[in-house]
Amino acid sequence: MPTSLGRPIAATERIQTIAGEIEAQLVQAEEVLYGLAGRIDAGDPEGLQRAAIAKLLITRSAINAVQAAFTALGNPALTRSNPLERHFRDIQCARIHPPQDDAALINVGRRTLAVPGRSWPS
Repeated sequence: MPTSLGRPIAATERIQTIAGEIEAQLVQAEEVLYGLAGRIDAGDPEGLQRAAIAKLLITRSAINAVQAAFTALGNPALTRSNPLERHFRDIQCARIHPPQDDAALINVGRRTLAVPGRSWPS
């Protein structure tokens, strides 16, 4: 407990807001993951087509969650003995595993633009 606060840091609205943001990002990632898994299990043919874009969304949410915690903690988050430092390094690796963001976005963009009956401005 920081002596200047006179209470645990977790009792501050700033830290509570950051914790809420982290939880929101993780809930978002879980909902995308479980929603897509449910569609695939149910035999929805679009489920597998959405897997690459779901990976992108889940990865972004996880990165944002870890980044929020990292930012709140500040320099101590960079310490190798802090488990958050390892989480930060681990989640950065998610970006380089296939499909990478650009490939997922190109594919979903192509599918979107190829939808019959959809008109686009010239």
